[in-house]
Amino acid sequence: MEISAEIQEGLQLAGSSARVQDKAFEPLLQKIFSDVSEPGSNEDGDGAVSAIEPAVLKESYASLYTLVLEAAKHDADNSSISSILEDNKFSQDRIDAFLKHFQEKKQEIRSMLSNIGHTPPHIVDVDWRLDFYLKNKHIDKINQPTYLINLKTEQGHRGAKDIQFSCSLEQLQDLVGKLKDATKSLEKAAQGS
Repeated sequence: MEISAEIQEGLQLAGSSARVQDKAFEPLLQKIFSDVSEPGSNEDGDGAVSAIEPAVLKESYASLYTLVLEAAKHDADNSSISSILEDNKFSQDRIDAFLKHFQEKKQEIRSMLSNIGHTPPHIVDVDWRLDFYLKNKHIDKINQPTYLINLKTEQGHRGAKDIQFSCSLEQLQDLVGKLKDATKSLEKAAQGS
């Protein structure tokens, strides 16, 4: 797990007893872990947090918040988190406090992170219908078959959505051919790994 130089600077501020007093550090951690595990909660936190200089508070908060998310994302163990905090001048008491909060909320944060992201829609069902157009308002005689396709898709936890389109026989054959090619490519890729 790599931490950027900007985040390390913020962690060094958070680790400094001169910048973030010991009595304000624990309430700061509580606020961060509360905000991470319950986004949208509007707890103002302890008055001790407000004693921290605003610029220092902002940078410390952002850096610790980022560390929490990155550590949960990478399923970091206590020793790797501890070494990052030691490198950024945290005292052993502050490291222990951070690790205690992190272990309490780790699974909850990982569960929350697993629900974030973009998943392409998955086709779960197909309905189709063949229509035959005899004429339209511009041409008296068309005599052309048209396929009306309705793909029912699911997109993660967002629910179902229908994708509808119409196509001619040639367009449908082209679509089927491309889907078969894609299937073969995926099968080859799966066998190669």
